[in-house]
Amino acid sequence: MFQRLRALFGKATIKPSQTLDTENIPQHIAIIMDGNGRWAKSRGLPRMAGHHSGMKTVKRITMAADRLGVKFLTLYAFSTENWKRPKAEVEFLMKLPQEFLSIELNELIEKNVQVRMMGYKSDLPDHTLHAIEEAMHKTANNTGLVLNFALNYGSRSEMLEAVRQIGQSVKAGDLQPEDIEETHLADRLLTAGMPDPDLLIRTSGELRLSNFMLWQLAYSEMWFTDVYWPEFTEEHFYDAITEYQRRARRYGGL
Repeated sequence: MFQRLRALFGKATIKPSQTLDTENIPQHIAIIMDGNGRWAKSRGLPRMAGHHSGMKTVKRITMAADRLGVKFLTLYAFSTENWKRPKAEVEFLMKLPQEFLSIELNELIEKNVQVRMMGYKSDLPDHTLHAIEEAMHKTANNTGLVLNFALNYGSRSEMLEAVRQIGQSVKAGDLQPEDIEETHLADRLLTAGMPDPDLLIRTSGELRLSNFMLWQLAYSEMWFTDVYWPEFTEEHFYDAITEYQRRARRYGGL
């Protein structure tokens, strides 16, 4: 079963760079960055070393996406379930946005990248939130790649909140139940104003969505690889896009 899924969704291989169809680059790519801890363990290192190495991959793939003309890159950085991890690991993860942005923000500004965040800010430490908000403020007018961090994000919570907002509109008499359409929910999600992902990439060999963009990924192409996130290279990124370009997107039609 596992091998059949591999054949269906695609598996990364390291090979020379391929010529990509520049007219068929995914507009929005979402990535579940998985395997930092296992990468570190396989090298006899603490899990935190894996997270720190994964931060370097964020830079590498962001620059690759920018070069290809990708419009939106959403990275699953920390889920609403990740708070269950050991306190020391959570605290380390909460420091990474500050470290990453303190190092890379000037180059992101130079590259015309706009930083965004989707998730629940109220639970984030002040230093994490300040770093994100500063980056969002300084890049707000940039018109290039949108680098969207899913931080303290959970799709079920996101959809529940959207349904509550619709319920309030119905209660207030502003909306009738029979008039509710898909757009009423989509416009209340944290991705409002963004196109749905064309391509989802997940690293580390896991074959699940892990409460990530469950509504938005309804018709996304999915590509999974055994490669751990710290090892994920531009070549793997191109492999995923090459596979995306081989597929025909029918959206339920013929």
